[in-house]
Amino acid sequence: MTTVLSGLPAWAGQPVLAHGGHAADGRSWLPLLPVVLLAVGYLLAAVRDPRGWDHRRTAAWLAGCALLAVAVGPLARLPDDPRGHMAQHLLLGMVAPLGLALGAPVTLLLHVAPPPTRRMVGRLLRVRPLHLVAHPVTAALLTTGGLALVLLTPLYAAAERQPTLHHALHLHYVAAGYLFAWSLAGPDPAPRRPGMAVRVGALLGASAGHAVLAKYLYAQAGTLPPGLTDRDPEAFRAAAQLMYYGGDLAELLLAVALFATWYHRPHRARHPRVVGFVTARW
Repeated sequence: MTTVLSGLPAWAGQPVLAHGGHAADGRSWLPLLPVVLLAVGYLLAAVRDPRGWDHRRTAAWLAGCALLAVAVGPLARLPDDPRGHMAQHLLLGMVAPLGLALGAPVTLLLHVAPPPTRRMVGRLLRVRPLHLVAHPVTAALLTTGGLALVLLTPLYAAAERQPTLHHALHLHYVAAGYLFAWSLAGPDPAPRRPGMAVRVGALLGASAGHAVLAKYLYAQAGTLPPGLTDRDPEAFRAAAQLMYYGGDLAELLLAVALFATWYHRPHRARHPRVVGFVTARW
């Protein structure tokens, strides 16, 4: 699946050598602050849940936060290397968002928030623009399309020179990856979520787009991403290989989550013939 996300310098949190010396100015720890706030806020809400929150959801959320921390922490401090940036992409845009989505943060918020907040969240979940953005096909386009936009245009090189753009791309990729995971397999409420056929199709389409993009990057490592003044084609080929095989693993995890969500639906047909038909179909 996509996306989501270029593991290249556009994705590279804050490498010591590559992004304006972020580590040298003593501010390289700042991207970790939002991750810590997400983890602590979730834990405080889980403890307050009067119904008793599922520890498996907490574990999934904390695992997602831990992967985000690795991506913006240790990986961001590695020397400038497309392979390290690609590993960062896989964590930020594909694997970590799945853990966050499986943590069901919206459901937890609805459990612990006061009535006005719950009503506001309910109204937000019913607005039509959200239904469009959260549609699996739209989310797939945001993840895969965002990655393609970075790799196939000078945006990658521009993000190398502009820290603000660089961080904005990071935020987009994490958000797009979360949106895609939520639209496919998230346990949180999602009004008008399409059926399994559409969701499986979106996953297959995003996976194909991600694989094609990785192969194209491998084949054109001497010219992609455009706008770079100094490149190592072999390093970009290795990054493309990591993107291809690492993306397959991330997409397999998402597929497992998707079918587990379907299998555990309370209203899933229980009649043996119906179950057999659905199993054979999928």
